[in-house]
Amino acid sequence: MNFRKLAYLLLREAGIGVALVLIIVIFMLVAPNFASPINMMNICTQISINTVIAVGMTFVILLGGIDLSVGSVLALCTIVAGLILTSDTLSPGLAFFLAVVVSLAVGALCGLFNGFVCERWKIHSFVVTLGMLNIARGAALQISDSRTLFGFPDVFTNLGAQNVFGLPVIFIMALTLVVIGTIVLNRSVFGRMIYAIGNNEEAVRLSGHRTILYKIAAFVICGGCVGVAGIMYMLRLSMASPILGVGFELNAIAAVVIGGTSMMGGKGSLIGTFLGACIIGVLNNGLLLLGMGDFARQIVTGLIIVAAVIIDTYRNRLLTRIQVSE
Repeated sequence: MNFRKLAYLLLREAGIGVALVLIIVIFMLVAPNFASPINMMNICTQISINTVIAVGMTFVILLGGIDLSVGSVLALCTIVAGLILTSDTLSPGLAFFLAVVVSLAVGALCGLFNGFVCERWKIHSFVVTLGMLNIARGAALQISDSRTLFGFPDVFTNLGAQNVFGLPVIFIMALTLVVIGTIVLNRSVFGRMIYAIGNNEEAVRLSGHRTILYKIAAFVICGGCVGVAGIMYMLRLSMASPILGVGFELNAIAAVVIGGTSMMGGKGSLIGTFLGACIIGVLNNGLLLLGMGDFARQIVTGLIIVAAVIIDTYRNRLLTRIQVSE
C-alpha cells in the first residue's frame, strides 16, 4: 500500500478514532478519576441515549436533511409510554410490552409526518421538523397535564439497572442499534439507495426509483430510534417528563457531524456517528471532572461542532485531491 492510499484510508476512516483516543489519553492524564472503572461505566451510560438518537439522525442527514424535533418527540414518547406503565388496569409484563410498542409507534408516526410533509409539499426538513418540535412538546404537556410520571413496575426498573457482560444494558442496546444500522446502510439495497440519493437524487429518480419513499422511510427510522431512546431514558432514570429532551437534537447532530457525515448528504457512516457520540460524552465527562460548569461545556460543544464542519471541509478537499492524483 503506497502513501497516497494510506493517507486516503486514514482521512476517510481513522481520523475520528484517533481523535477519540487522544482525548481519552489527555483526560486520563489531567482529570482526576477519569480512568476509574466506575467513571468508564458512567460514560457508557451517558452516551447511550445520544447514540441511539444520532443513529436515526444519520439516516436523515445522509439524505441532506435534518430533524430538529427529536428532543420533543422523545418527551412525547416517554409520556405516552409512562402513562401505560403507570396504568392500574394492566399487568406489569403487558404494560412493559405495550409501552415499548407504543413508544416506537409514536416516534415512527412523528417521523412519518415529517417525511410526508417534506416530500408532499417539498418543504425543507428544517422548517417541518421545527414545527413538529412544537407540536410534540405541546402534545406531551397536554397529555401529561404538565406532570412528571414515575412509579414504574419493578420488572421495568430492574431491567434498567442490569449489566450485560459488565456493561450497562442501555449501552448494549445502543451498540446493537449501531450494528443493525451499519448492516442496513452497507449491506442492503435500501442503504445503498440512501447514499445514492444523498449524492445525486435526480440521477436516482431518472433511473426509475421512487426517491420519495426512501426519504420518508429515513424520517420514520429516525422517529423509531427516538422511540427506542425514550424507553432507554425511562430505563435509566425511572421517570418520564414532558419537558425532557431540550437540546438533545443539537447533541445528536453534533455526534453525526463530528463523526464525519456530510451535512450535504451522501457521505458518512454509523461507526463514525458512534465515535462522534463517544467524543461528546468523553468531553462532557472529562470537563465536568475538571470542574467546568454546564454553560462553559455548552460553549465547548458548540465550538467543536463548528470545528468539525471546518475540518470536514478540508478533509473532503484532501480526499478529492488524493483520488484525482491516482
